[in-house]
Amino acid sequence: MGLNDPQWGNKNSGGPPDLEEVMRNLNRKIESLFGRSGGGSSKGGGSNSSGGMGSGMGLIVLIVALVWVASGFYIVDASQRGVVLRFGKQVEITEAGPRWHMPYPIETVEVVNLSQVRTAEIGYRENVKNKMLKESLMLTDDENIVDIQFAVQYFLKDPAEYLFNNRNADENVRQAAETAIREVVGRSKMDYVLYEGREQVAAATTKLIQEILDRYKSGIIVSKVTMQNAQPPEQVQAAFDDAVKAGQDRERQKNEGQAYANDVVPRAKGAAARLMQEADGYKQSVIANAEGDASRFKQILIEYEKAPQVTRERMYQDMKQQILTSTSKVIVDQKSGGGNLLYLPLDKLIQSTNPGAELPKPTEQLTSTPTNEVAPRVREPLFGREREAR
Repeated sequence: MGLNDPQWGNKNSGGPPDLEEVMRNLNRKIESLFGRSGGGSSKGGGSNSSGGMGSGMGLIVLIVALVWVASGFYIVDASQRGVVLRFGKQVEITEAGPRWHMPYPIETVEVVNLSQVRTAEIGYRENVKNKMLKESLMLTDDENIVDIQFAVQYFLKDPAEYLFNNRNADENVRQAAETAIREVVGRSKMDYVLYEGREQVAAATTKLIQEILDRYKSGIIVSKVTMQNAQPPEQVQAAFDDAVKAGQDRERQKNEGQAYANDVVPRAKGAAARLMQEADGYKQSVIANAEGDASRFKQILIEYEKAPQVTRERMYQDMKQQILTSTSKVIVDQKSGGGNLLYLPLDKLIQSTNPGAELPKPTEQLTSTPTNEVAPRVREPLFGREREAR
């Protein structure tokens, strides 16, 4: 009843409202809702009020019981699993769909997401620049220090093992990953870890992490290990860069030398093969010429035995013809020529006698006489003509 009620001053002008009257009015309203009569004689008024109060309390208890029972309903998604606990002990694992369990405090349910990909960071937090040197610095097999940051992605395979065998799943994965990477790096060389073997290091680390987690029955599956950064410590970064540049220069020079060898060696082999073929051809030519000369000499010998004088003369004439056709000198017999000056077309004569021979130079064209008496006879007509001209 509110303070603005007009009946407040008439019925309760002397004090606050009666609580029993309020309860009776509430009971009458509840009974009217459920179709029960609220009238009665004045003598039975006390029993009706107590009965109404009892029925109202029962209704409240019923409502509370319904709410308590309804609190046991829950829904599991397709990517989740529900773990039902009865007084803290596992009872069952429920699949996807609407489910019901005995309400709290008898039973509780833990819903675990199996498809969610979780990530544990080793050597850094949230950003590779935010390094955790205690986790990232490692010693290699050749006693060098490397700085490695990587991330481990994993998801759950057994919700019960995940809930009961792990106090902090992310921390367990982080510690197992750090242990595994230190073991793998400790068995490898520095160059292998930083360059050519990064993928192999990640694969070996993934396998070792999974073995450690399975040994502890953590209910976790490692899906991938991603190498974020692998480098030497910052204190020796400059010296390491110089060493890397020197190695790159060495590889470049080796490649250049190999390219030069690939260019020169085939050409040298080709030239050698050509010389071998030329030498073989020359060999075959000399052998053939020698065999031909030997056969010709044998034939000449046979003819010489038949007619020695004729054969000797013929050989002399052939040799003289062979020698004279290869010379560039011209011999002129002027005994029968009289005193006239002769014009000799030397180029025509040489080409007619030896078509393959080159033309001699003017200095090489000499005129020889059989005796010294020919010269005055040639000069006399020349001197006579000069006098007549004067």
